[in-house]
Amino acid sequence: MVFKRMLSAFGVGAPSVDTVLHNPRTQPGAALSGEVRIKGGEVDAEIEHITLSLVARVEIEHSEGESSGLREFFGFPVSGPFTLRTGEERTIPFQLPVPWETPISEGLRGMAIGVRTELAIAKAVDKGDLDMIEVAPLPSQVHVLESLSRLGFHFRSADLEAGHIGGSRQTLPFYQEIEFTSHQYGEIEVTFISDPHHLEIVIEGGHDAIGRFPTTHQEALSTDWTSVLGGWLAQRSYGGHGGHHGGHHGGHYGHHDDHHGGGIGMGGVVAGAAAGVVGGMILGEVVEEVFEDVFEEE
Repeated sequence: MVFKRMLSAFGVGAPSVDTVLHNPRTQPGAALSGEVRIKGGEVDAEIEHITLSLVARVEIEHSEGESSGLREFFGFPVSGPFTLRTGEERTIPFQLPVPWETPISEGLRGMAIGVRTELAIAKAVDKGDLDMIEVAPLPSQVHVLESLSRLGFHFRSADLEAGHIGGSRQTLPFYQEIEFTSHQYGEIEVTFISDPHHLEIVIEGGHDAIGRFPTTHQEALSTDWTSVLGGWLAQRSYGGHGGHHGGHHGGHYGHHDDHHGGGIGMGGVVAGAAAGVVGGMILGEVVEEVFEDVFEEE
C-alpha cells in the first residue's frame, strides 16, 4: 500500500515523499517493513534526518475535564544527513519495530494508531503526514478475549489514557482500556501490558475492584481464562475482590460515560483480530475520521 505524502510545509518546489508500507497490519513485537521514497524538488535540499514515528490518540485528564491528542510513543531514524539534489530520487528501505506495549487497534472502534513521517530540511521539520495502521492482538491476548466472549461480554469502547498503572511493567506513557459489558457481570475495563515474555492482564470490575493476572504468553495460551476470570467476576459480584488484585491506575481510573456508544459484538472483535477483516472493511472510515479530527486539532 502506497501512502503519498507531499511536504507542503516547505512550499512549492519542495521535495516529495512517498512512504510504502508492505503491509499496514501488524502485531505488538513485530515490525512494519517498507521503504521511504523521496524525490528532490526544484532546488537542492540539505536533509538533516528522516524519522518514522508511531503515534496514537491519547485521552488526557485535566482540571477542565478531558481532552485528546496525538502522542508519539516510538521514534525510529530512517536516515541521517544528506544532500538531496534537484530532481534526485532515493529509496530508503526500513524495518520499523513495533513495541510490545503497542495498543490493539484492529476491530476496536475509537482507536487510532499511525505512522508519522518526519523530514527535517535546514532546521524546518514537517510532521504533517500521518497514516493509519492496524495492530492485531497477540495470540495470548486473543485467548483472553475469546474467554470474555464465552462469559457473555460484548465490546463497548476502547481508548488510551495518559498515566501509569502502579506496580506494573508498563513503560509507555499511556495504557489502553478496552471496555466490555455483559448482562451478568456489568461493565469491566481490560488492560494488557506485554513485553517479549510476559503478559499482564489488569481488569477493573467497578466499585474499585482491580483484578491483576500476571502470566507469560506461553502460560496464557494454556490457561482456562473462562474459569479464572469467571471465578474472579463471580466473587466480585458477591462483594469479594478475588485473589489477584492491586492498586489503581496511575492516571484516570473509572468508566467513561461519554464513550458508551453502540459497539460491535465481542465475537466480531476476536474474529476481526484473527482474520484481519474488522477494522479494515467495517471500521476503516470511522478510524480515519478519528485520525483526521485529532490531526486537525494539532
